[in-house]
Amino acid sequence: MEWRPKRISGSELKFSGIEQIRLGFLNSSKSNLALRLKASREGVGLVQETTEKTPKLVKKPKDGSDSFTEMKQRFLSFKRQKYLENLECYQELAQAQAPKFLVISCADSRVCPSYILGFQPGEAFVVRNIANLVPPFENGPCETNAALEFSVNTLEVENILITGHSCCGGIRALMGMEDEEKSSSFIKNWVMLGKAAKSSTKATTSNLSFDQQCKHCEKESINHSLLNLLTYPWVEERVANGLLSLHGGYYNFVDCTYEKWTLDYQKSSTKQATGGYAIKNREFWQ
Repeated sequence: MEWRPKRISGSELKFSGIEQIRLGFLNSSKSNLALRLKASREGVGLVQETTEKTPKLVKKPKDGSDSFTEMKQRFLSFKRQKYLENLECYQELAQAQAPKFLVISCADSRVCPSYILGFQPGEAFVVRNIANLVPPFENGPCETNAALEFSVNTLEVENILITGHSCCGGIRALMGMEDEEKSSSFIKNWVMLGKAAKSSTKATTSNLSFDQQCKHCEKESINHSLLNLLTYPWVEERVANGLLSLHGGYYNFVDCTYEKWTLDYQKSSTKQATGGYAIKNREFWQ
């Protein structure tokens, strides 16, 4: 895909201060092109491999000091061993970002997409929410579709990856709810976005146990969220033009396996009226 500098309108400039602080985004310039080329060549090398074999959880030290003591040491170690060792790359990233991926992942503390999939700084724009759900366009604004709009229209990511996981509490809550249940709970109102996935799961897995139904819905909800992405006109336009691909992923942290697949837009577009979908390029990593 040919890179083109983006023109920023006056209405966008008035928010540039906030965007620079929160998103590290500066007006595109010639350095953006160099960054894109450098990131594509050296993305995996931006951060050196850690020597830790297993993750260390932040626990309250026995001496009574707070958990931030350990966090401080982790940060200083990152600065010495990664940031300063790759200073040129980090300085370029400070000027602009050009990620190829938008990753929509669950907020579950056991599912860190950068950790399990090896994304390095600058490679993925990440948004996390309960049960990695994508609301349809007609639902109106929320933080998830705000991130979607920015990453697709401004950063022009080439891939969107929705990654779910095993033992998802949000999906379990969805499967255990009554369809017409009224609730003041933010969580319950949010997970009801997966109602279509729940219905199709119930229809096809009525002979299975509740736990098995939940596991099925964990994957089914990913595909329904992929279809919801196509309700955004600017997403569907880029997908139809071959500029954007939509992918699903499922991380099973019980046995550490990962499934990856891609939404087949051409076949799915003929099924959208009935909520149907088609997938391709399914892979199983173990």
